[in-house]
Amino acid sequence: MQKTILIVEDEDILREIVKDYLLNAGYNVLEAADGNEALTIFEEHDVHLIILDIMLPELDGWSVCRKIRKTSNVAIIMLTARADEDDTLLGFELGADDYVTKPYSPPILLARVKRLIDSRFSQANQLPDENTLISNGIRAHFPTRTVTLDGENINLTYTEFEILTYLMQNQGIIITREQLITKIWGYEFAGDDRTINSHIRNLRHKLGNKANCIVTVIRAGYKFEEKS
Repeated sequence: MQKTILIVEDEDILREIVKDYLLNAGYNVLEAADGNEALTIFEEHDVHLIILDIMLPELDGWSVCRKIRKTSNVAIIMLTARADEDDTLLGFELGADDYVTKPYSPPILLARVKRLIDSRFSQANQLPDENTLISNGIRAHFPTRTVTLDGENINLTYTEFEILTYLMQNQGIIITREQLITKIWGYEFAGDDRTINSHIRNLRHKLGNKANCIVTVIRAGYKFEEKS
């Protein structure tokens, strides 16, 4: 099935360049020039990934991301002209899956799009006994990328799902922040430990009374533990 990408960018030339790269790569492309238009298009179409600029007219990218995350775990790559680390952390705290600073190389952006899309949908062909992880009342289903907590659905972002399942797959083993960064982003990452900390904090919040399954090992990393 052809995957649909929504580009939210108010600079017409830049939006067209990215659109051409995505079309040539075989994706279906939708476009929005402001935040309100982006939300309308998102509600009316089945979107698999959003490339979301922060500085937008009408409604900024932060607000768009926040609104979308209330109802959807669609993959989101945020774009910004500001190389501000606090901006990056805010984007991740709001639920963004990746972050690209302008100016950027369209082929690099395309590679990140492909990584997110491929990772999210390639799990569907796993063998049945590899489809699900279950521990402590937490059930992660790979083909649908859904997580339930004692039978109740919880809405995780792409990155939160990847972190949770990676820790669950390595239950009892300390996973360093560097290992998580390599696993999740798969390329040289310009951020620091606070990026992972933000995702872990968001994940624990969503896990509620199961949050203590994710244990912080001081100066080492994190591990997932079975709790009685």
